[in-house]
Amino acid sequence: MFAVIKTGGKQYRVAANDVLTIEKLEGAAGDKIEFTEILMVGVGADATIGAPFVEGAVVSAEVVEHGRAKKVIAFKKRRRQNSKRTRGHRQHNTTVRILDIAGAAGAKAKKASKKSDDAAAEAAN
Repeated sequence: MFAVIKTGGKQYRVAANDVLTIEKLEGAAGDKIEFTEILMVGVGADATIGAPFVEGAVVSAEVVEHGRAKKVIAFKKRRRQNSKRTRGHRQHNTTVRILDIAGAAGAKAKKASKKSDDAAAEAAN
């Protein structure tokens, strides 16, 4: 089973026991965090797609460490003008380990009950 989560303005496809580096989050190493902005959860044809998020789905994770990315250097030079500018940036990031993907069963049950309700309404007409 996998889920697509949204954090730090980016989307990540995660599964249990995955370790990934994301934008900096609050919390010390070893703290448990939960992602509630789940865009998709499930496997194959049984995947539940949110509009925009899947209701009731939660991805639990543990903070492994905080760090910084490699330095990015922006260098601008204009020819024949003795004009140049150098700027650098190091992004803060957090490494997390995905522990569990929960709420998928509830989402599937809602989806199945909605289909059965639609079928019942169609049969009544």
